[in-house]
Amino acid sequence: MSTPTRFWTLFAASFAAATLVHAHGDVAPQAVDTAGLPQTGEEWLIENPYRAETAGEDVWQKAIEIGASGYNQNCARCHGLEVVSGGLAPDLRYLEAEEYGDEWYVERFRTGYTQNGTTKMPAFGELLGQDAAWAIRTYIETRPDGDMMDEVSGELKDLRDQLEGYADGADGADPDALKARLSEIAGGIETLSGAPVADSVAYRAARVIDGTPAGYKTAAETLTIGLSAAN
Repeated sequence: MSTPTRFWTLFAASFAAATLVHAHGDVAPQAVDTAGLPQTGEEWLIENPYRAETAGEDVWQKAIEIGASGYNQNCARCHGLEVVSGGLAPDLRYLEAEEYGDEWYVERFRTGYTQNGTTKMPAFGELLGQDAAWAIRTYIETRPDGDMMDEVSGELKDLRDQLEGYADGADGADPDALKARLSEIAGGIETLSGAPVADSVAYRAARVIDGTPAGYKTAAETLTIGLSAAN
């Protein structure tokens, strides 16, 4: 089943199931601090402006960071931690990372969803604003494929252990080789949305290795936290 088809199948099934559980509408949206992101203006866009190919990698990374916080405060309760849905609401990882998916996403974000007079999802648009909307969208669409992460988790744990040793002063560290291997692993991990780069723990760990004990420690902690969250 293709990614777009699977999303719409899951969307129909999950919102049908949502009629059997409590509504989301009784939860007050939490403000999202979007400082550091380019402002998108008052007129709502129909395509994500924070993608790396549009805004550059630094803005993309900042959007993911802010989007993660905004998602966890406002969306995870229904859509699941790390955007892995438990069935209450659609699994947004499958929402295609292109204009059609963006249009659906921003419309739902702005206006919410009501069924038979019951609010299943509140309207976030006026409360959180457009910058927060697209930051959350960027975070969602860059979630890595969980099955692919499972396939490399063993090697990532081994690399984590090596990094911890180098952080403690062990000999033999080769930062270029470590970065290259983590980058290679990251390059083989896909998103379910079709976004070109997955914000995986391998990708994050590779970015912080700089040949210093502090860099090795941060990379090891990044892998530890990410692998724990995946489990």
